[in-house]
Amino acid sequence: MARQKVTISYFEKKVSDGSKITMMTAYDYPTASLVDQAEIDAILVGDSLAMVVLGYESTVPVTMDEMIHHCKAVRRGAKLGFIIGDMPFMSYQVSVEKAVENAGRFIKEAGCEAVKLEGGSEMVPVVKAITDAGIPVCAHIGLTPQTATKLSGFKVQGKDAESANKLVRSAKDLEDAGAFMIVLECIPDQVASKITDSLKIPTIGIGAGKYCDGQVLVYHDVVGLFERFTPKMVKQYVNLAPMVREALIQYREEVEKGIFPGPEHSFVMKAEESAKL
Repeated sequence: MARQKVTISYFEKKVSDGSKITMMTAYDYPTASLVDQAEIDAILVGDSLAMVVLGYESTVPVTMDEMIHHCKAVRRGAKLGFIIGDMPFMSYQVSVEKAVENAGRFIKEAGCEAVKLEGGSEMVPVVKAITDAGIPVCAHIGLTPQTATKLSGFKVQGKDAESANKLVRSAKDLEDAGAFMIVLECIPDQVASKITDSLKIPTIGIGAGKYCDGQVLVYHDVVGLFERFTPKMVKQYVNLAPMVREALIQYREEVEKGIFPGPEHSFVMKAEESAKL
């Protein structure tokens, strides 16, 4: 049976069937196409592109226009996966009205099917307003990179009972506000399990253990293209950076030595035409 376009009801069916949801980040056409060919359920155009693609030190600097630009490219590459656009820092915190407007851009301009935003119970009015406007929202709690400074850095969240219970309450509040899915980042397995058991909507883990309804990782981490650091929660399935670097070195050396291009890479005129030169 041919693969069908992934929808929210597909996620719900997967969870009810006891199957895990798969999600991967992508930021451009070729990557999105590869992720789609791998039949991964959902593509998150994450604000992580600020670091792994644009070279910033954190996710904070990336803009709405940059996110829309990359989402458009992903949309062209992925035909069947469910595409979620990540709302960047200050695109939804200023006001509810601005949040709805920016969320709308992801749907109308970029062709995304949902948006993701960070924050706990304090984001309930924003989530409700965006969903009331007909735009699906994926929530995100635990380690929230946009506010990592407030959290004293990139640290595991919910390690004590008080903060863990706060995460559980936030998850329930966000579900009640209309979120169709929630990302749990860098929290203990036990907390992720409790949240997953308490919700009807799917949970997607990143550094949150195996008890979530699905998993997401950053593409550049998975394939070894981001060398600044490798988070503990990442499993690297291939290390492409050294391979790519070696290919580029070989190309440079062959050009410098006159090896490339060879006859097989060149175009030649017919002899009678060449004689007229």
